[in-house]
Amino acid sequence: MRHNKHKYKVGKTPSHRVSLMRNLATEIIDHGKIKSTHAKCKAVQGYVEKLITLAKVDSVANRRLAASKIQTKEVVQKLFNEVGPKYKERPGGYTRILKLADGRVGDNAKMSFIALV
Repeated sequence: MRHNKHKYKVGKTPSHRVSLMRNLATEIIDHGKIKSTHAKCKAVQGYVEKLITLAKVDSVANRRLAASKIQTKEVVQKLFNEVGPKYKERPGGYTRILKLADGRVGDNAKMSFIALV
């Protein structure tokens, strides 16, 4: 049975989904916010929040775990040097999803911003 096994599939194969989550998380950490479809924003939210929780404690082990999830060294450094200490006292809820009023031109997909709080 598949009880409690809900994941956001976002219409991708598993390997494509993993690379999509890595790329979206990299862009969120690097730029602070991104605009994407609402489903992708909801899917990447947990991924990013776990990385920020990891970055709150700066250790070699945590840096290696984060580097396995994010492929860019500069973004890992930014995560541990800037983003992690910023949320040191915050117990959770590091990201915010803001829905946009209009759908995407072409397929009318629901669009959202995901931003660091």
